[in-house]
Amino acid sequence: MAELVLQGTFTAIVTPLSPDGGAIDVEALDRLVEDQIEGGVSGLVPCGTTGEAPTLTDAEQIEVIRRVVQRARGRVPILAGTGSFSTKKSVSASRAAVEAGADGVMIVMPYYNKPSQDGMCAHVLEVARSVDVPIVLYNIPGRCIVDLAPETTERICAQAKNVVGMKEATGNVLRCQELVRRLGDRLTVLSGDDALTLPMMAVGAKGVISVTSNVLPAQTSRVTRLALEGRFHEAKAAHFELLELHGLLFVEPNPAPAKAALALMGKMSPAVRGPLVPCSEALTGRLQEALGRVGAVK
Repeated sequence: MAELVLQGTFTAIVTPLSPDGGAIDVEALDRLVEDQIEGGVSGLVPCGTTGEAPTLTDAEQIEVIRRVVQRARGRVPILAGTGSFSTKKSVSASRAAVEAGADGVMIVMPYYNKPSQDGMCAHVLEVARSVDVPIVLYNIPGRCIVDLAPETTERICAQAKNVVGMKEATGNVLRCQELVRRLGDRLTVLSGDDALTLPMMAVGAKGVISVTSNVLPAQTSRVTRLALEGRFHEAKAAHFELLELHGLLFVEPNPAPAKAALALMGKMSPAVRGPLVPCSEALTGRLQEALGRVGAVK
């Protein structure tokens, strides 16, 4: 196992599928893990939103986590997505991920059933009591409806020592500032939005859990590395080089555009599982042009 140091670029890796979407393409997954590590990413996050966790079976979820752990061989830490709308399922998935070798788990706020702040607090604390590994919270109101408030995050951190980080995906740099102001070094904030990585690092975030790094791991990692070194002028230039691609990867529901980009690069099938549909022909063409401009495809 690797030490979970929350800084730099963690890739929220896609789950490669067979062309019909019916099976996990483990060979493509192995290649993706190698590409990420060779590209210098700081860690890998299997089975998050980008990994299509809601449409994986429980067995597939653990298969993906175990495969990523085995392929990484301790070279980078593995932060496994294990959260859901059910506390009981989140506890079970977290324990299974730890047994599969994950170095930590990421818990998305419960979606669909719309818990209160007290409900989210109780949910996280129960998961935290169930495993003895670092936990990163994932707050993304645009997908979950609920929004974990800074004061609730503060309550959680006071009661659960193994809650160590937050993937902050409200799209609001002010929220990042407030978390850093309240909690300082007690909680590491990571951007949950590639396009906001540099602005958030300017006010105290330590990196990103990235979609774009699936496609361009070295370039995405370079931005966070430069920022962590305080070389913000260079980081800004590197960030702006990726800005077009950051935007295109979210024109249609994630991860269909990311998989289309990887397919254009010959890495895997563009298949996704329903209710998602593959990236449109029009957007695929725009992705090809953008990838050509950064030298990723001819």
